[in-house]
Order: sequence, then C-alpha cells, then structure tokens
Amino acid sequence: MLINKNILLGVCGSIASYKSAALTRLLVKAGANVRIVMTRDACNFISPLTLSTLSKNPVFSEYFDPKSGTWNNHVELGLWADILIIAPATANTLAKFAKGLCDNLLSAVYLSAKCPVYFAPAMDLDMWKHPATQNNINTLVSYGNLMIKPAYGELASGLIGEGRMAEPEEITEFIIAKYGEGLPLKGKKALVTAGPTHEAIDPVRFIGNHSSGKMGYALAEELSSLGAEVTLVSGPTNIELSDKRINRIDVTSAEEMLQACLSKFNNSDIAILSAAVADYRPKEIASLKIKKDSPDYSLDLIKTPDILATLGQKKKLGQILIGFALETNNEVANAIKKLEKKNLDFIVLNSMNDEGGAFKNDNNKITIIDRYKKQVNFELKPKKEVAADICKKILDLI
Repeated sequence: MLINKNILLGVCGSIASYKSAALTRLLVKAGANVRIVMTRDACNFISPLTLSTLSKNPVFSEYFDPKSGTWNNHVELGLWADILIIAPATANTLAKFAKGLCDNLLSAVYLSAKCPVYFAPAMDLDMWKHPATQNNINTLVSYGNLMIKPAYGELASGLIGEGRMAEPEEITEFIIAKYGEGLPLKGKKALVTAGPTHEAIDPVRFIGNHSSGKMGYALAEELSSLGAEVTLVSGPTNIELSDKRINRIDVTSAEEMLQACLSKFNNSDIAILSAAVADYRPKEIASLKIKKDSPDYSLDLIKTPDILATLGQKKKLGQILIGFALETNNEVANAIKKLEKKNLDFIVLNSMNDEGGAFKNDNNKITIIDRYKKQVNFELKPKKEVAADICKKILDLI
C-alpha cells in the first residue's frame, strides 16, 4: 500500500526518538520514499546521520544549511509528501500545531502540508492527561489529522500509564490500514495475465514469442496500489514484483495459464488478459531431444485454448473483462472484431507499426476501444503510465 508513496517523517525531541530509526526502516521496507524533518531537540536524542542512512535521504532540521548554502523549502517539502507522520509527537509540538505556531522547520512543513497527517504522541503521564494537551489533540483531530494512540506502560519518569509512543510496527500497520480505506479498488479482486507462453516441442525446444511481460506486471502493481487484491498469472519472465502483496502464479503453457485463470476468474471483479499466449502448440511433444538426422522436419500444430474467449463465455454481470490486441494491419477493425467476439468490456490495441511500443520495450502506445466502439488514442509513454491510463478506464466503468 505504501509502495512509491512519499512519506515525510517528523521527529521531535523525546526519549522515544530512538523508535524513529525502526519506523524509518519499516517504511522503507514497505516501499515508501522517506524524507525526515527533525526538530533541534530531536538531534540530541538520535543522530541525523542514523536516520539519513536508514532513509537514504538527507535529513532536514533547519531552514538554512550553512554548510551547503541551501535553503530547505518548507512549502516544497509539504507538497512533496503523500503522507506526513509525526512520531514521536511531543506535547510542545502538538501545542504548536494546534495554535498554528511556526518557529521551526517541522511546524512550517506541517502548516504547508496538503496530505493526510498522522501523529503519534509520546510524553509522560501527567503531560498526557493535562487538559491543555487533550484540548490540543482534540483541535488537531478536528482539523482532520489522525492520532495513533499512545500505549499504556512504564514511562521514562518511572510512572505507569498512558504516554508511551506506539511501536513502529503498530504505526506502520495503522497507516497502511487507514490509507487503504480510501483507495478506489479496496475490496475488489483482480486477475491479470502477463508474459508469453512456451509450448514444448521436446525437452529443450519450444514455440513462443517475444513478450517480456512488462505491461502485465505494471498493470498488476497499479491495480494493487489502487487497493485491489491481485492475482498475477505469469508466463516465463525475468521480472520480479516489487509489491509482495500480489499473488503470483507461474505457468509455462497456454493450458496451464487457462487452468490458473479458471481457478480465479469466478471470484474476480476485474480480469485483464495482457499475456501473449501462443496460438498453436505441437500436436505431439517428443519425450527426447529431436536430432537433426534429416534435412527436413515437419511439425504438426494444433490450436491452444482461447483463454480470453473462454472467460468471456463465463463472464457474469458486474465482472469487467479486458483483452489486448497486437496487430500489424487493419488494426482497429481486427481489434473491434476481437472485442465483440470475446465479450469484452474494452480492448487495448497495440500496433506493430508504432515505433517504440509493444514487445520488450519499456514504453507503449495504445488505443482503448470500448464496447460502443469509442476509441481513445494515447501517446507513447512508459508502461507504468500506460497501466495507470488503463486502470482509470476501469475506474470509470466501475
């Protein structure tokens, strides 16, 4: 849920500041881009070098850095963030935020931020229970900020009670859960196919194609980032998923891909079949490597199962089914024919005549054609952005 999200972590001066190191590590491990803003007092509790090393980014604590001569722009930092987390959030900083005071870089960033703000209080029991602190917290919550409640336990003073900052794992889980609530595909299940299929001739040879699988993998990760529960059925590729929540099923042949799709399609809300499935397979597969004993060799081929057409026949009301068409001539007419024949909601057309798109490349140029034959043409762009365009069309349908 946090993959490629820009997270700004604010660290205040508290004994709990040491937990910021573990929190930074967890956020980075979850795939987020993390930048850190520290108050001056926080630098006395934990080294900026530690947090810079863990976040792989410079740490900010002052408006102006005299060593580099650079101005740390609080507005740019606030606008950069998709999420702002203040952990630990001290009573002093909470009071500043509630009153709109702006005497350090972190409070200036808070007032500039346009993103969701989470704060994890950390203070002693009497400070936590004081009416001033509770009023400040209520004010911040009224602004739409989200509090991650402190835990009960032994505090730095020796008192027992509320005030301990939540553990880094709890903070990360809280943010992922809350952030996911507003995602447009939350609760939806998606099936994606990707890559080629390899149809065996003998133990060492196969019939295949040049598909890299990049488009399908980009689609799977985009759907997951929008909140969907994604199953990716992948033919042979060298691609690794960065989003570990995606359920990946590896297959080799068209028949294996069909069976994997059939096992998931009935419970899927969305299915995008972007795999380049081989159209034919050998009628007989040799059990041993075929030798070059004669100058001629004949290979009998039979059709592989039509996965897209099979799912189109099984499609229920409310399911969205999307196919791809890679064409070399009469592109639009052939794509529309496939759209209608296979009961698709829309089809994504690639043309081999377009420079820079289709197989193996990092970019793609597509045309989306819906069931009313309405066409939308897109410029050549990275496949990650193409995946976003396709998913936007899905959201429009939903």
